[in-house]
Amino acid sequence: MPMLDVNGASLYYNVKGNGTSIVCIHPPLLTSENFRYQMDELSHDFKVISFDIRGHGRSQYSTKPITYPLIVEDIKHLLDHLGIEKAYLCGYSTGASIALEFMLTYSDRAFGSILVSGMSEVSDFYMKKRISLAVKLANPRTFSFLAHTITWGNSDTKETFRKLYNEAVKGNAQNIKQYYQYSLKFNCTNQLENIELPILLVYGKKDKSFHRYANLLREKLPCNELKFLSKEKHQIPTKAARELNQLIFDFVQLPNEKKAKKLNLS
Repeated sequence: MPMLDVNGASLYYNVKGNGTSIVCIHPPLLTSENFRYQMDELSHDFKVISFDIRGHGRSQYSTKPITYPLIVEDIKHLLDHLGIEKAYLCGYSTGASIALEFMLTYSDRAFGSILVSGMSEVSDFYMKKRISLAVKLANPRTFSFLAHTITWGNSDTKETFRKLYNEAVKGNAQNIKQYYQYSLKFNCTNQLENIELPILLVYGKKDKSFHRYANLLREKLPCNELKFLSKEKHQIPTKAARELNQLIFDFVQLPNEKKAKKLNLS
């Protein structure tokens, strides 16, 4: 299996297809397996890249605490290793926060982003409580229960659950806990106006607790398009793969000048 050594840590990654590159970024505990439908379908037209964040899935345990800047540097190293100058970042949930951090840090290495059920901060009571609970459960004694809960919630079939769960339990509880902890304190809202790259925002209409974040990003990002999927909640990459993949295809394949016009930049 393809592995990349990054400053002493071994990173698992997968590449499929050719064309414009799309890098998929997963949230805590989940792995690259969460983008299995994007890898399979979008790779017909694009080069789709997924990877396991340090301490997750098949990637090695990280002696450095898991932070967004660390993950951003790992993504840059992965792009360098693959000889990719620029890519779209497709982040799911807190993975979308990392996509924002990447664009703020390396705007010259990104075409833009697809943010799925994403946020620029965690500021509501409900989300703070959910992530805080995950932090408590991310320990060796309760890790399997946390993995079961998260992967079951992201599964559309029993087969998907089995694959997501089997990859998730390979992760390191301490690193996963660190990822959750950093997500709680991350806030880039005041910097959103500096991201001038085109961004597609995708949310579930039934994911009501995230509508505040959708509207915040819609208001603050200079160049974006917001799409709500009427029948969906939060777990869009697996449970609404066909609709998401079509939105990503339409967004990525649109020429830059037409994209700018569509997003009211011209």
